[in-house]
Amino acid sequence: MIRIDLHIHTHHSHDCRMTPQDIIATVQRRGLGGVAITDHNAIAGALELAAVAPFPVIVGEEIKTTQGEIIGLFLTEQIARGLSPAETIAAIRAQGGLVYVPHPLDRVRRSPLKRAALDAIVEEIDLLEVFNARVLLPWDNRRAREFALAHGIPAGGGSDAHIPAEIGAAYVEMPFFSGRDDFLRQIVHGQVRGRLSPPWVHWFSTLNKHRR
Repeated sequence: MIRIDLHIHTHHSHDCRMTPQDIIATVQRRGLGGVAITDHNAIAGALELAAVAPFPVIVGEEIKTTQGEIIGLFLTEQIARGLSPAETIAAIRAQGGLVYVPHPLDRVRRSPLKRAALDAIVEEIDLLEVFNARVLLPWDNRRAREFALAHGIPAGGGSDAHIPAEIGAAYVEMPFFSGRDDFLRQIVHGQVRGRLSPPWVHWFSTLNKHRR
């Protein structure tokens, strides 16, 4: 089995300053077996980490669409922000990636897809984040899990880490996998585990935005 945090940012996100070295040291200390790097509208950080990490790194991107954020996993090229959800999904599919919806139904953030947008693409979702450690209202994670169960969508989870202390706060414990197709086969046998990060972690994101 492998424990993999499916939502981590690097210094290539505008609200994060973590370097590859920060992430590697923390991942190894926490006993994780792999990560997905999902920077805002960028894959450079994921490629940078994948080139040096001694563990599997899924190249991802948290893409800002016209109606909220969608993550592409197993990407090879950066996808432009500002497309519609349907156009973003098409761009993910064009390079063989997986469509992963982060922090759905979160009522505090402004970035998630709203319910109508989520319903419109439900047949295209490969994976739904049912536990995001940065969610401020615990029942929003429960609502996401209920949505995934109701629609038969495999469950994912991640810390949404922007500082090292957050890495591994949430993860999926799943069988080992090799590549995109095997990941999709194995994650249905996984278990999402996690704990909510304290609210003060959001302060670091705000501070980093101002520093940029």
